[in-house]
Amino acid sequence: MPKKKDEEGGSAEIAKSHFVRCRYCGQKNSVKADYQNGSANCGRCKLPLSNEPHKKFADLGKHEYVHPLDSRALAALKAIPGIDTALKKLLEVTGESAIRVLFLASSVKVTPKQCPDLHAKLQIACTTLGVDMPDMFIQQNPLVNAFTGGVERPVIVLHSALLERLSEEETLAVIAHEVGHIHAEHVLYLTAARLMEALANASAAKLIPGSEIIKFILAAGINSALLAWARRAELSCDRAALLVVQDPHVIGRTMMKLAGGTFASKIDYDQFLEQGREFQKNYEEKALDKFWANIINAGLSHPFPIWRVSEILEWVESGQYAELMKKK
Repeated sequence: MPKKKDEEGGSAEIAKSHFVRCRYCGQKNSVKADYQNGSANCGRCKLPLSNEPHKKFADLGKHEYVHPLDSRALAALKAIPGIDTALKKLLEVTGESAIRVLFLASSVKVTPKQCPDLHAKLQIACTTLGVDMPDMFIQQNPLVNAFTGGVERPVIVLHSALLERLSEEETLAVIAHEVGHIHAEHVLYLTAARLMEALANASAAKLIPGSEIIKFILAAGINSALLAWARRAELSCDRAALLVVQDPHVIGRTMMKLAGGTFASKIDYDQFLEQGREFQKNYEEKALDKFWANIINAGLSHPFPIWRVSEILEWVESGQYAELMKKK
């Protein structure tokens, strides 16, 4: 190894340069000579460096990973007469542009210069799934949540409380989940579902224009069918997230934090996975457990975190995820 003179006339070794290219974003990173996989993070996307390959899906079709519950619920939703016309009218009344104006005015827009690591993660999710990059915003909000809105020009919104709890890989999983909504073509129905949640009460009080279309949607049963589908659509996007992070334990730990909050650092992850398997087994074998799970979850915007981790475990352990990874 070459040497150089130090100030006292002695010699000091010049450390040989070692470089690792990020498997996710392609950034070339200088690392220490004793580097091992996962011992350093990429300087661009902040994700752990690894020599393992990362798959990109150039022509992934949504039907290759969409959850069967999502497919069936969406088919039932589309069977309602006049639904597309009603939802498009709803978006005309409320104004899709209002969504963009709201977040541009009240949130932080993620760009290559503003929160560049988050922008890099968005780019990774989009290039992996083959999706055009949407705008993404960070919103100050105590709710631990993220969502996708809009139709022609979707936007992704990440709540600050969520980002504060997640690791770099878990943050990629959340962003990839939201990109999954775009890839799976959920955005029209998903935006309408979220608007219905926000507008139903205001419509009853006649506080907004377009109350008649809201009343029609409620009377036709579209609202309940829409929200029932929206919960199931989340299961498909958990699968999309797994196709991006390519490690089921990242999804599992994300769900553990959604379930356990800030206490998650004290939770045994293996026991949490066992809880997920127990939930799935009881759901499938005990009619009363299935009844109560469905009834209680009907009032929520997302499936229970335990339910979501059990579904990902089932998808992985069935071999379907591995088969999809081999095909592409």
